[in-house]
Formats: sequence, C-alpha cells, structure tokens
Amino acid sequence: MLGVPGSRDAVAAEVARWTADDLEAAIVAAGGAAAAMRSAATWDAHSQGSAVAAEPLLHVERTATGDGRPGGPTGDTPGRPLDGVRVLDLTRVLAGPVATRLLAGWGADVLRIDPPGWDEPVVVPEVTLGKRCAHLDLHEAPDREQLLRLLAGADIVVHGYRPGALEGLGIGTDVRDAARPGLVDVSLDAYGWAGPWAGRRGFDSLVQMSSGIAEAGQMAAGTDRPVPLPVQALDHATGYLLAAAALTGLALRTEDGRGSRWRTSLARMSRLLVDAGVAPTIEGDGIEPAGPAPGAPMERTAWGDARRLPPPVVVEGAPLRWDRAAGPLGTAVPDWASG
Repeated sequence: MLGVPGSRDAVAAEVARWTADDLEAAIVAAGGAAAAMRSAATWDAHSQGSAVAAEPLLHVERTATGDGRPGGPTGDTPGRPLDGVRVLDLTRVLAGPVATRLLAGWGADVLRIDPPGWDEPVVVPEVTLGKRCAHLDLHEAPDREQLLRLLAGADIVVHGYRPGALEGLGIGTDVRDAARPGLVDVSLDAYGWAGPWAGRRGFDSLVQMSSGIAEAGQMAAGTDRPVPLPVQALDHATGYLLAAAALTGLALRTEDGRGSRWRTSLARMSRLLVDAGVAPTIEGDGIEPAGPAPGAPMERTAWGDARRLPPPVVVEGAPLRWDRAAGPLGTAVPDWASG
C-alpha cells in the first residue's frame, strides 16, 4: 500500500509522512488490518466506540425450533461433563481456540477445521490441546458439503469469521440451522456487530490500540510508544466468555431442544475491561511466576515433551483433562467417525 521497499527504515520514513488516522484508513481500504492509537476518551467519542458501548456483552438469540434431538453430554464418564458433545471449531489464533480448548478439557470432541496451507506456528502448540485438526477448503463445493455434514453431527459450532463471511461462502445462519436444527452457534468478531466498523478486520493488539488500552499503557510507562497489555487479555477473556455461552446454550437445549446463537466481540470485551478501571501497582503482592501444574503429566507433543501450566478455571468434581496432546494443523480426517 505504501509503495516502498519492505525494509523497516523505508516503511518508517514513509509512514512518518502520514497522519495516523489517514494511514489507518488507507491500510483498511487496501484490505489490510491496522489501528491508530486512541485514548479511551477519544474511543468513547468515536462512532464505533459508542456503537460498541451500546451493545450487550453477549448477543443471545434462541432459534425458533429444534429437531427433538437435544444432543449433549452422555453422562457416561464421571468427571467428564461434556463427554459425547461434538464441537466444530472454525476459529483462529487465540480467542475462539481458547474457548474450544476449554470445552475439550471437559471431554468434548473438538474438531478444528482450517483451510489448506494455514498455519499458526507460534500458537499451535498452545491452542490445539485436546483437539483433532483437519483441513477443508470452503471455496470448493465438495469441501463445503463436507462441512455441512459435520454441522449436521455437531452440537456446537464456534466461529470467528467477520460478519457476512460465512454467508458469502453459502454457509449463513439459515443454512447452519437447517443442517443441524438445535445447533448452539457461538461467534465473535473484532470490532462489534453494529456501527461503521462492524465487520472490520482486527485482532487483540489492534483493538487495544483503538480502545485506549495501549495509550493508557504508554502513559503509565512514560514512553513515546504504545504499550499494550503484556498478554492478549482480550483474546483470553473473550475465549472463556465464548465457552460459557456454549455451555449455557447446551443447558438451554436440554429443556426444549431449541438451539441458540451467541455472539460477542473483542471490542466489547475491551469496553468491559476499560470500565473496570486501572488498578494500582502493588509492590510485593506475593504472586509467583507460574510453573507446571503440580503432578502434571508429561505431554508427548509433536514438538517434543512438555508440561502445561495449570488451567485458570477449576470446577469441583470436573477437573480439566485433555485426552489428546497438542499437534500440527491438518493432521486429522474431517469427519466425526474417525474420532
């Protein structure tokens, strides 16, 4: 978009000629993802910031009918509350995969679908725990038909496509509902579901830039550069919220067989965290660096032996346990029978 060689110095020199807002707009218009740093007050006054603030943390919609087949936990395995639940995972990188990883930890059969050639080499060992991972090219009719067969056998689908993306592939809400009446459909996007930026590409670090978090970090650090949070907090928090939505959808379906649709956004989660305010730094708070969970078994991953940090969620009588080690993407067959 800049029309300069792809070196840091060349890009920095050209970027210096732009205002932040104009550069953001030009990159987005070219199909890229970018965010100018804004303060929380500026974001509040922004048309997208105000649209996000007016949204509920979770949009919830019950589907009109079910098929008389509630589906869900079998109850056959003590301590595995999601045994027998099938989860179709159409998510990337962190927020959605954190949700489906949690569901797998309680016994759900999670099948992740990625396009051929897709990889996330830095985070795959972290987010594929407990899952089977297969490839389908949803631009190809046979692979779309296979996805619909997978939906027909699923209890939950979790997806992180931008609004309208699945519709553009011919797999919109009506098609998903028809494929599996009673489906629990859980989704997220970056910038919310209303306002001028609904559907804009984005990810955790960009939303932190837009919504004032990175600017607050810059002010606290006394530096001239944006300072985002030291973790992808929006992704992780949103992931656990998505998992809670999926579980609630399952519980509701046991009552009447009806499905439900749930959606949230990283920007709405950012609103929640910003509204909580800035906590003072406390010296000597007694928090020790995390280490492997006591007694954690060795995990034989495709990248070598590993031990996991303890999960942040504890449910009495249902300890999290993953039956599959983390593994590369695209190594499984895209069907339920091979599970």
